Amino acid sequence: MMENENKSLTEATEEVQSVVVEETSATAETVQNENEETQNPVEEQKQYPVYKTTQEVVERITELAHAEEEPERQEVDLLKSLFYKFRNADNEAKRQEFIAAGGQEEDFHPEQDENDEKFKAELAIIRERRQRLFLEQEQTKADNLQKKLDILEKIKSMTTTPEETGANYQEFKTLQEEWKNINPVPAEKATELWKNYQHYCEQFYDLLQLNREAREYDFKKNLEIKNQIIETAEKLAADEDVVSAFYQLQTLHDQWRETGPVSKDIREETWTKFKNASTIINKRYQDHYISIKEKEEQNLALKTALCEKAEAMTAAELPQTAAAWDEQTKQMLELQAEWKTIGFTSQKMNAKIFERFRAACDVFFTKKNEFYAQLKESYAVNIEKKKALVEKAKALADSTEWRSTADKLMNLQKEWKAVGTTPHKIGEELWTEFITACNKFFDARKDANAGQRNEQAENLQKKYNVIARIKALIEEPVENMRDTLKALSEEFSNIGHVPFKDKDSLYSEYKQALDAAYAKLNKANVGKRLDKFKKSIKTTADNLGDERFKLTRRLDALKKELATVENNLSFFSLSNSKKANPLLDGVKKQMEKIKDEIALTVEKIKAIDEQD
Repeated sequence: MMENENKSLTEATEEVQSVVVEETSATAETVQNENEETQNPVEEQKQYPVYKTTQEVVERITELAHAEEEPERQEVDLLKSLFYKFRNADNEAKRQEFIAAGGQEEDFHPEQDENDEKFKAELAIIRERRQRLFLEQEQTKADNLQKKLDILEKIKSMTTTPEETGANYQEFKTLQEEWKNINPVPAEKATELWKNYQHYCEQFYDLLQLNREAREYDFKKNLEIKNQIIETAEKLAADEDVVSAFYQLQTLHDQWRETGPVSKDIREETWTKFKNASTIINKRYQDHYISIKEKEEQNLALKTALCEKAEAMTAAELPQTAAAWDEQTKQMLELQAEWKTIGFTSQKMNAKIFERFRAACDVFFTKKNEFYAQLKESYAVNIEKKKALVEKAKALADSTEWRSTADKLMNLQKEWKAVGTTPHKIGEELWTEFITACNKFFDARKDANAGQRNEQAENLQKKYNVIARIKALIEEPVENMRDTLKALSEEFSNIGHVPFKDKDSLYSEYKQALDAAYAKLNKANVGKRLDKFKKSIKTTADNLGDERFKLTRRLDALKKELATVENNLSFFSLSNSKKANPLLDGVKKQMEKIKDEIALTVEKIKAIDEQD
């Protein structure tokens, strides 16, 4: 009888061991993933009241600095941004008012604002509280870590005395309860700590000789706890507050991990229910923040575009007249008005993108102020420069050295454009003298070059005749068509210059006709090659399998080559430079040639398949 009783006890012990090992191995990976998720939650974005004045911001920061609860970093950052925004806007308004009243901008100095010192003092209080809280939290984590390490040592010591395992069971359960109640610990230690805890718990259960009644009782109690957790999670899955539901779910996962196993036959079913509810909550939480992030990204894109426009205005050539400055100032103010209509970006980028926009605006208005300060001084200098250019143009007006003098006059015109503004009346008078001298020379050169223009017109007609002959070959191909096309190309190249205004359109038409002719020639060659191949395979029927394999390999290589060429073509298409056209044309020809080879190879494979 004693032997049978010992046997039953042994079987019960083995079953408990199996339960614990299976439960631990089944959930180990899940625990690790959950630890990672709870250590790195998505930062919650909240909506705060709208503040309209500096005073309202100062009152709120004062209230936060002396409140019992810890201020939220997100709200403090928002208040800082708004305070300096309001203060800068107020200083700018006062500066504009000072200038409008007749004051000089360099004489304007913003008045000292008592709110500034008040705001900074309250911010210092908040920073000190944050630092103190941070140190307290770190110390708490360190203390909790030591407590859990002490518990691990106690459980470990229990695994070294198998004969006392039964007597130690209640103490073991007490230690487990203490472990659950100790939170948090340093994030970098959490996973390793949990693994060690699971390891020593498994060792203890391996030694524990529980009877069947105790085991069933534990299973029952654990099932009740886990069913309650599942019920709570399923309710959270329908909660409208997805953020609150997510954080409550983390607590439920902690409770689940700290709860022991259930009966093996319902273990997978129980875990699946909880996992399904968790998946719904996590998905809703991620979708919620994805939508927020998408909106923030849209706002960032819009604000970045405004920054680029503002920066482009400051990087572009500066206006040379007061009217042009007024027009650009209007555009800059429109950009600022549009900025105010766009919502917040991410907390990380919000201050940075605003500083970028503000910097561009500051550069613009600084340059504008410098322009007006220097305008009066530059008038006299610019008048003297333009008078000197007028005298130089008059000295060249009667020259017959057409090329060198034309270059000199064009350089003088460039210099004229580079000279700054002058008073309108005298500027018009100087411009009339200058352009009259230039026109005198260019009119004389035009008369002298009339004969050259007639020759260029004849060359233009000759080249169009060559193009017409190429087009005729497309409609009615001839023998030795490649040699004929080559001869026509040489003839086209040997014809002299044409009028500059017709140069691009002429070459474009020539290029299109030549490409079309070669395309037709290539297709004809492909057909001939295919016919020749079909005839050849009739005499080599025994090797068709090998030939088809070679063609398949050839087809794959051609497709890869085509992909590479198409990728290269995309780089050329990004450039509008005319210098890139010869290279671009070469790549296009190469691509068409590869396509023809692919088409021919495909037809050859079809021919072999039909032969089989």
